[in-house]
Amino acid sequence: MGSIHPYKTKEGKRYLVRYFKPDRTQAAKRGFKTKREAEAYLSATEVSLTKGDYVDPATAVILVRELGEEWLTSQDGVLKPSTMHPVRSAWRNHVEPRWGERRLDSIRHSEVRTWVAELTTSHGAVTVIRSYGVLAAILDIAVRDRRIPDNPARGVRLPKKRAKQRVYLSHDQVDLLASASQHPDLVYFLAYTGMRWGEATALRVRDVDRVRRRVNVHENAVMVNGKVHVGSPKSHKGRSVPYPAFLDAHLSRQFALKSAAELLFGDGQEHMRLPNSKNGWFAGAVRRARRSDETIPHLTPHDLRHTAASLAISAGANVKAVQRMLGHASAAMTLDTYSDLFDDDPDAVATALDRARDRGDNADR
Repeated sequence: MGSIHPYKTKEGKRYLVRYFKPDRTQAAKRGFKTKREAEAYLSATEVSLTKGDYVDPATAVILVRELGEEWLTSQDGVLKPSTMHPVRSAWRNHVEPRWGERRLDSIRHSEVRTWVAELTTSHGAVTVIRSYGVLAAILDIAVRDRRIPDNPARGVRLPKKRAKQRVYLSHDQVDLLASASQHPDLVYFLAYTGMRWGEATALRVRDVDRVRRRVNVHENAVMVNGKVHVGSPKSHKGRSVPYPAFLDAHLSRQFALKSAAELLFGDGQEHMRLPNSKNGWFAGAVRRARRSDETIPHLTPHDLRHTAASLAISAGANVKAVQRMLGHASAAMTLDTYSDLFDDDPDAVATALDRARDRGDNADR
């Protein structure tokens, strides 16, 4: 059981609460203006001790910066460099300057809500959501470590990300883009396999099975801070991607004078780097292709992945086939991403069923 003791200060009478923590050491909290406040605090503390969810106020003295650095270090071991880079950037530019010198127990929900609102006025939704996520994750650790009773960041409304409009090229437009490019084989490959830039540029000659026309994807080359990092694909799983027969001729040019261990695209030794979005070779190819066809949209190499999905679906591929080709975690993800490409017209379904029934009736006659 705890106890309450009055004491005198210059401001008047105050009350001190004493109680025993789970480790049987004594704790105290002073400064209560009324005995009723002290009794309420002692009662709540004893309930938390009984229930086993007691939080020692002394452990909340740690600064957000200290716990944040620990959290970032722990994430280095589980996240890829390409994922950690924007996380560390959010911490360095938005979270640490605002919260780094604050004690864990001093942060209020209203303050976090105001911070998110301020960020939203000057930054995009992705930056706001990522920065908020870093702070919330750090405070989640504080809750699990029993440093604070709950997370003051949780429950804050966040801005919604606006989905970028996807662009799709036709077969003829892919031809125009490839012919205008200094790397036509790579353009065709991206547009007809749906592979990510990092997956394609990490391929080695030995990863191509020319008999089965399959490409074995098991590495991903991503540039972070000017340095190429090679790791597992985005899904952390390898996959086998089929390619159409016409690509054989394009791949054969890449095989020339290369050993099995060399990189498929480029000089065989250095990973090709993602071209600059404004003045790189890909942007130049888009500008030249648009001179022949103004309907070709402004696009990036990643948009060729969307083109591959579009061409596959228009050719009759089902959602599972497209999912496997793109390396999505599930068919639901593929449907959510490319819902505009799949026919969801209920009238069309009814018409198809009617035709199928007619064919069945005619066959029985």
